[in-house]
Amino acid sequence: MKIAIAFDSFKGSLTSAEAAKAFTDGFSSVLPDTEFVTCIVADGGEGSIKALASAESVTVEKCVSGPLHNRVKAHYLSDNNCNAIIEMAEASGLTLIPVDERNPMKTTSAGTGELILDALQRGCSHITLCIGGSATNDAGTGLLSALRYRFMDADGKLLYGCGASLKDIARIDDSNVPALVRDADYTIICDVDAPFCGPNGAAYTFAAQKGADKDMINILDKGMHHFADIILKHYGINIKDIPGAGAAGGIGGGLLAILGAELKSGTDYILEKKGFGKMIEGCSLVVTGEGHIDRQTIMQKAPMGVLRMASAHGIPVIAIGGKVTICKELVDTGFSQILSITPHSMPLQQAMEPATAYSNLFQTAAKLAKSMKNI
Repeated sequence: MKIAIAFDSFKGSLTSAEAAKAFTDGFSSVLPDTEFVTCIVADGGEGSIKALASAESVTVEKCVSGPLHNRVKAHYLSDNNCNAIIEMAEASGLTLIPVDERNPMKTTSAGTGELILDALQRGCSHITLCIGGSATNDAGTGLLSALRYRFMDADGKLLYGCGASLKDIARIDDSNVPALVRDADYTIICDVDAPFCGPNGAAYTFAAQKGADKDMINILDKGMHHFADIILKHYGINIKDIPGAGAAGGIGGGLLAILGAELKSGTDYILEKKGFGKMIEGCSLVVTGEGHIDRQTIMQKAPMGVLRMASAHGIPVIAIGGKVTICKELVDTGFSQILSITPHSMPLQQAMEPATAYSNLFQTAAKLAKSMKNI
């Protein structure tokens, strides 16, 4: 038997590689002759840099603005082909903020813009920006401010790039933007396909997990609608309903319109770069998964990209999650099985400990192997 393993990270517990090892160790304890091929997968969020790294990649570290304008150390990759790969979670990630300080009205993507500017100043002309895991809902205004775009209110006052400012933007001034910013090419790797605003958009879908209450969510969505209207007026592009425009609190839409960025599905992009279609040839099963499998999984998350590619080759796919919140949409996706590794009685904090998560995934894989051995 030959099995392809393509896990995203189990956020806060296991990296993609660690999850793959836990599964292969557990499965092999029952069926030792199984052959495995492993693909490090990400969806545009944390872990994307590792997934896209090559032998030519060089790590660049820089101290930049964090999501609450504290200083943080962040790194990105560049190569000798003038490409830079930047992960938004490095400088503007949700995990950089304590839970009780999370507030997408205040958080900014400025630090990610500082990383982009540093890469451009070092000679990079193409930026691949992986935007999952953000703490922000500023539609890219913080990032763009770091690139010398200016957002003004009706009185000509310069606005701070954050979620609370979106409703007040009346004019975009790009007169001071350097040529190296204008001339670069930008590819945005999205981890979800959410539209920019509205009931399925950035604020209503993701702002709560970034610290917003209901009143904040309503204000943020109104701000997103308003900013989309300003973008339409200035650039002639209606970004409200574009899939992926709502990714990372609207970074997708803001950069598509203002920088001319190309939006791509994170998982599809990474799987294509890694040659996943060739890798799974001859496999009888593909196993994928992530920390929490739920309704958001169907929104371009890594397991769905793996499912699409494996299904195109006629290979069944099993999805495994640290936690599974089942819904009709998941049932209808086409996974042959959806498994949770965590016992119902186990507290979440305990389940997320790396050693416990490894053991639970090992046991789940062993149990799966036993069921297949008896067929």
